[in-house]
Amino acid sequence: MKKRLLACALSLAVAAPAFAASSSVKLDDENAKLSYSFGLVLGEQLSGHVDKLDYDAFLAGIKDIYSKNDPAMTQDEVRNTIQAFQKKQMETMMSEAKAKSDAFMKANAKKDGVKTTDSGLQYKVIKEGKGPKPKATDTVRVNYRGTLTDGTEFDSSYKRNEPVEFPLNAVIPGWTEGLQLMPVGSKYELYIPPELGYGPGGAGSIPPNAALVFEVELLDIVKGDDKAPAAAKPKTK
Repeated sequence: MKKRLLACALSLAVAAPAFAASSSVKLDDENAKLSYSFGLVLGEQLSGHVDKLDYDAFLAGIKDIYSKNDPAMTQDEVRNTIQAFQKKQMETMMSEAKAKSDAFMKANAKKDGVKTTDSGLQYKVIKEGKGPKPKATDTVRVNYRGTLTDGTEFDSSYKRNEPVEFPLNAVIPGWTEGLQLMPVGSKYELYIPPELGYGPGGAGSIPPNAALVFEVELLDIVKGDDKAPAAAKPKTK
């Protein structure tokens, strides 16, 4: 265990950025320099996750390990404390992501041509087709491009040069609802809030509570023998 920890710390030290000298600590021997270096590296790592650190408690934990003292907390207490911290961090991240998605949807609803349904789904007609509209139980053939609200693309059938087929009741609710609004031959832009997308769990490269933007072309409603042997769903990288 000690060897693994040392190897990890050394790897961090090599990769660590340069720091400006600001401490009054005396670095008059190699052990002091090494110890201070580890402190900088660990501090840099922790500062990205922990806003406030109790220095006395932190140093006491390190001293107990080096002095082989009995720790002030049991292993279960340590594990539970860290898990509680991680849970709180995750809840904060998800709450912030939801607020960001809500703000996007609210602002987007005011844009020209954007319509909002009772569920909160938003859409914009780019091209209105003249064919029939699919039902939730139909299998459809589409081309699409999916992005996050910042424009980051996470999937595109256009890039694969291959439309996809899938049962409309086997995808996220935003797609099931949105595609039923589209006559065959249409091209819409769908703006999907998290609760109609992948929600707090996210999926692949889609983060938790992310609002999604899809450009979708409804090419056809697939009937009977016309269906592909294995219908494909929209993917996430």
